[in-house]
Amino acid sequence: MKFQVLSLISHAPHPLTGELPSAADRLAEVVDTGVAAERLGFDGYAVGERHAGPFLSSSPTVVLGAIAARTSTIRLLTGVTVVAILDPVRVAEDYATLDQLSRGRVELVIGKGAEAGHFGLFGLDEERQWDLQREKYELLRRLWSEEEVDWEGEFRPALHGVTTLPRPYRGLPRIWHGSATSLNSPELAARHGDPLFTANAIQPREAYAELIAHYREKFAEYGHDPARAHVAAGSGGLLIADSSQQAVERFRELYEAKVAQSFKPQLAGRAGYNTPFRTIEDAMGSGPQLIGSPQQIIDKILGYHEVYRHDLQSISVDGFGLARGEQLETLQRFAEEIAPVVRKEAPSDLWE
Repeated sequence: MKFQVLSLISHAPHPLTGELPSAADRLAEVVDTGVAAERLGFDGYAVGERHAGPFLSSSPTVVLGAIAARTSTIRLLTGVTVVAILDPVRVAEDYATLDQLSRGRVELVIGKGAEAGHFGLFGLDEERQWDLQREKYELLRRLWSEEEVDWEGEFRPALHGVTTLPRPYRGLPRIWHGSATSLNSPELAARHGDPLFTANAIQPREAYAELIAHYREKFAEYGHDPARAHVAAGSGGLLIADSSQQAVERFRELYEAKVAQSFKPQLAGRAGYNTPFRTIEDAMGSGPQLIGSPQQIIDKILGYHEVYRHDLQSISVDGFGLARGEQLETLQRFAEEIAPVVRKEAPSDLWE
């Protein structure tokens, strides 16, 4: 298995102390974590994209560019690129520039995004979100695969003989499809023979397993080699302690305060927005959160792998309010105590 670190660059007050770092300090922390992830042997680093709520990830290309300048081998991903609200021409230009600067280390994870407010912010109809995503993704794919593109669609002016510059570093970068609640993204990924990135962050395992099963079934139906049906999985955050009891004692107040802080009452009952795992015991026992001793976390990842057969596991260390030193300690413990065991038990040829 491969491993990436993801940051959505959350910027909410600390759930217990109310402290809020400056935007400059928070962004610097994210860049420094990307450098640390490469040093610790992680395979990828991902930055999310949010345009609503307490996040600083509205310009992921800028942040990933800063990380690219200070690293040399780690892959640079998004989590997700909200292609449904963006101009595909601009996406093609921006990420191809980043791909050139990083010498071919860019991979996109596209999706419609997990914020309810961004469609209105960009003057788009949320009811058309899946139509927007499909059309814009398919145009982006053509812009990166072809030159002198002629195109006509519903959501932007027609193109005549367009070649976006720069071109990607070495052909079409890999594009993953982020999947959280709907069969639309697995369907689109399967149709084009692309990999699937399941959120695996809030809902029970069975909900994500259904999306992945649909993806694998359709991938083969569309005539693609099932061996190329790569899957990645997120997680609801990473908290490591020496034992289960220590994890509960150390993190209960922090975890449950963060869950309460993040609750969106206007989206209650809508899948994918509010976690049902509101106590730390629920999260450790049944949730996708990676909380507990190293062995507990190993067992949970391998348990998900039995169901998902995923190649890439994403982790996050900056979503709960851990201090900077604790974040780096958590990454180091994961890299030294957890990743080697999982890599051996669940090998993957992704990126090889």
